[in-house]
Amino acid sequence: MQTQIEKGVGIETFFTAAPQINPNANKIKGVVCGIRVEEIEDPLMQKIRWLDKLIDELAKGKPLEKILRN
Repeated sequence: MQTQIEKGVGIETFFTAAPQINPNANKIKGVVCGIRVEEIEDPLMQKIRWLDKLIDELAKGKPLEKILRN
């Protein structure tokens, strides 16, 4: 991610160029910044909020395996 920031890659390009999103990402539920992530219609904004939710859960100490539902 740091490399992408240093290259000046925008958020849309970041998600478009990403090799793959976790296949369980569409199972992410909950609220980020007062918005339910599962109700977001814009695909790019939904991916951004999925990342927000992932970061929030990691910051709370939740194990990555549980977040990704492995």
